[in-house]
Amino acid sequence: MDSSINVSDAVLEKAKQLKLLILDVDGVLTDGRLFFDDQGKEYKCFHARDGHGIKLLRQTGVEVAVISGRKSNSVALRMQSLGIEHVYQGFENKIAALDEIILKTGIMPEQMAHVGDDLLDLPIMIRVGLAIAVSDANFVVKQWADWCTGLPGGLGAVREVCDFIMQAQDSFDKVLSQYLK
Repeated sequence: MDSSINVSDAVLEKAKQLKLLILDVDGVLTDGRLFFDDQGKEYKCFHARDGHGIKLLRQTGVEVAVISGRKSNSVALRMQSLGIEHVYQGFENKIAALDEIILKTGIMPEQMAHVGDDLLDLPIMIRVGLAIAVSDANFVVKQWADWCTGLPGGLGAVREVCDFIMQAQDSFDKVLSQYLK
């Protein structure tokens, strides 16, 4: 385990059980800022390391889903490029998306983690096995989180979560070995 990640034994045990990681978009996969041009076209900025972490985590058998209250074509394109099949956009009621994921995958909530940053994420965070907040999350969200990342949303927090899950599940060294040949 990365010595810079300080977690309790209970959080580590929860991470060992995970089969699905659910991510919010704005404030988690992005830094939360919204960019619009003069024609109203929206732009988002994703961190390359977050994307690579998602790909690595998926190689270990942990699935990834995205649930966002907003809808954006750039999110659909980015998630498609990462191979994420479970993408739910425009879901202000995130529990409806969670219920659909459970139905489609058969994965139980206690085998899921959710990374969030704002109040819309709380309904899922209180239902899943491992609730994670990014370092710059709303203070209430942090209070409900089992663990908070050291990095802010959109700037490597998702990669930190992916690395942590792989380390907890003893799959990180195998993933790392493909780069050390």
